[in-house]
Amino acid sequence: MARIKLDKISTRAPEHLDKDKTKADTANLLSELDELQNRMYAESKHSVLVILQGMDASGKDGTIRKVFGTMNPQGVAVSSFKTPTPEELAHDFLWRIHKQVPQKGMIKIFNRSHYEDILVTRVHKWCNDAQAKERMRAINDFENLLTTHNHTHILKFYLHISKEEQKKRLEERISNREKQWKYNDQDLTESKLWAIYRKMYEDCFTHCNEVPWIITPADQNWYKEHVVAKALHSLLKGLNMQYPGIKK
Repeated sequence: MARIKLDKISTRAPEHLDKDKTKADTANLLSELDELQNRMYAESKHSVLVILQGMDASGKDGTIRKVFGTMNPQGVAVSSFKTPTPEELAHDFLWRIHKQVPQKGMIKIFNRSHYEDILVTRVHKWCNDAQAKERMRAINDFENLLTTHNHTHILKFYLHISKEEQKKRLEERISNREKQWKYNDQDLTESKLWAIYRKMYEDCFTHCNEVPWIITPADQNWYKEHVVAKALHSLLKGLNMQYPGIKK
């Protein structure tokens, strides 16, 4: 596949797109997603894993709230992966991930994921290039295992934010009282490593694309939410799910 170059991809919606119409389309998609998710939960033949990756302040939390917040909470769950615990570090890097994958009938959202182990670890040189390539092969095998043996459908979104928009949002976490709970000194430190993170993401897209990445412009929340909702809707609609009848 052609190498993805993030600086060649816009972080904003196409100029011709009408914001109000797109938001109305998203609302219709979310209404239908509620029914599709309920049908998937009842049929219990498929599961969906949604992976959200992106720079700090790219809008992962907001995407979860806006796109998945109207669905039946019995059928949707979120897992976030932060710094590994001592127990997790004593196992292979996918050990803590595998425990959180969705069972049949469920949608599971990973707010950050196993990809952190080939991103932040490389940026900070906790993992060298050779180890990263081994992990990439393991990730491809892992995702193949889920899709092939457990009917798990995987959607991988990179929330593509500009450096200028990230700076604006990080500053809001200081000035806006309602957002101060999100503030973390480390975010400002990590933002200085922007170019290195971009390079590691592009390498990840090249070597871990058997399940394709969806590069999602994320400077405008209304468009980001539309892209995620539309991809999920297309996936679930294509499964042709049915409510099961009475068991005899």
